[in-house]
Parts: sequence; C-alpha cells; structure tokens
Amino acid sequence: MLMGDLLEEFFRRPHIAAKVAEGKLPDIWRAIVGDRTADLTTELRLERHILHVRIQSSVLRQELFYQREALQEEINHRSGIRIVHAVIIR
Repeated sequence: MLMGDLLEEFFRRPHIAAKVAEGKLPDIWRAIVGDRTADLTTELRLERHILHVRIQSSVLRQELFYQREALQEEINHRSGIRIVHAVIIR
C-alpha cells in the first residue's frame, strides 16, 4: 500500500475529516460571504456543530440572519462533510 493511499484513507475518517473541515472554516466562510462580510466578521466559532458568527454591522447581521439555512447548506457542501447543524448570527 502506498503512503498516499494511507493518508487519503486517514483523512476520510469522520473525526479527522471534521477537524480538517473546521480548520478550513474561515476560508470557506470568506468564499461564501465575500471579503467585505468576512472582514466585518469578528467571531467565527464552531461549538457542538453550531456555528456562532458575530458581525459588526447590524444591517449585514440582519441580512445574514435570514440566510442562515442557506449558509449552513453551503458550508456543509463546500466542506464535504456535515459539519454545521445550525448557524447563530449575533
């Protein structure tokens, strides 16, 4: 068995895949919401599959509040694993 195959199998394990996806979360968030919104994001924390997001702008916060389900689906789609079960915008 090749080392590359072993590593690929290792990173496919659910626990490891979740940790890798969690590490990529800031980049995934920026890709989904754009640079301006990512710059106004002061907190992006994943706790028990709940993504806590703190936004500086009240207008932007309200806009994202109504898009929570779409954000959740897109994050899970881009990470390749169901890492987020809910999004809380503050």
